[in-house]
Formats: sequence, C-alpha cells, structure tokens
Amino acid sequence: MATVYGVDLVPTAVWRISAELVLALDEHLGPPVDSYVNGSQTWLVGDEPDKGIPDDDSLVIEFRMHPVAGYRLPAKFSHYDVWETVVTQLSQRVDPQALRLGSEVRPLSGLWDGLEAFPAYGDEIEPALLASLVTTALTLAPDRTGLVDHQAIGDEWERSNGKVSIVALLIDQLAT
Repeated sequence: MATVYGVDLVPTAVWRISAELVLALDEHLGPPVDSYVNGSQTWLVGDEPDKGIPDDDSLVIEFRMHPVAGYRLPAKFSHYDVWETVVTQLSQRVDPQALRLGSEVRPLSGLWDGLEAFPAYGDEIEPALLASLVTTALTLAPDRTGLVDHQAIGDEWERSNGKVSIVALLIDQLAT
C-alpha cells in the first residue's frame, strides 16, 4: 500500500465479468473461500506455487468477485449456491445471458460486474508485479491495473446502499 497526499492507495488488478473469467477462476482457484449475501465471492491465494503466487509466506492476494450495483439474491436461493450453479451451467455451455437460478433467469452480467485482485493484508507490491502474478494465477490478464483508493470506493458504495458498481468505481480510478 502506498500513501499519496495522505490517501492510502492499494495495488489492484481488475477484470470485467465474462464467462471466460468465471471458468478461469473455477479452474485455477477452485471454489471461493467465502460467499456473501451481498453477492461477493472471495478467494485468498498465497504460498501456493501451483497458483502462481510466490511461496514465501509473505504475500496473500485476495481475489474478490464484485456484485452488480443493487444486487439482489435470486429468490429462494442461498448465497452459497450461486457460484456453483453458475459455474456448472457455464461449464455445460449454457448461454451466459440466460442462467437459471432457481425460478429466475439472469444474465451473468446481472450477477457480477467483475473481479478485483489486491494484496490481502496491505503488502507493498508494484502494480506491474501484481498484474504479472495474477495473470499467471488465472492465465487471464486483467483489463486494468494500478493504484486505487479503497476507502473512497467503500465510502461511495456504503453511501449509495450498494447501488453503485464497485468495478465501475475501480475502473474509473484506474483510468485517471
């Protein structure tokens, strides 16, 4: 983490949502270590040389799938079941625009906006090195990398009661 003008900036890599991204996560990282009611899915990857992250016990990267703005859990569905249901359907080549979740049909882009990867515990790492590590881990390069102000993004998401896209806020910061 770098501090610039009193603002803590976090090295970050971001991917926009796609079926290819979901299947790469499943293939290379496996199921999420946690699923949240707000739609987030999380993986923690570190000291696992087979996943492309250095085996030095000092760097853990968090991969977090961010839900769409205003995310709503599918009716009569557990937040623990969403990921596996989506992965199963995408693996069976179901149209990503027509995923069946219980009694609902939703597009993949109606569940998640994209994926963010960052040092889980505030470790200092250059964005270019982070991009290289996460590209190796997923075999899929991020759409954007750089430094972001997580505090400002979190504050905006809280202020809007989850009605803004975290991925859009990340991309906006990475584009400036």
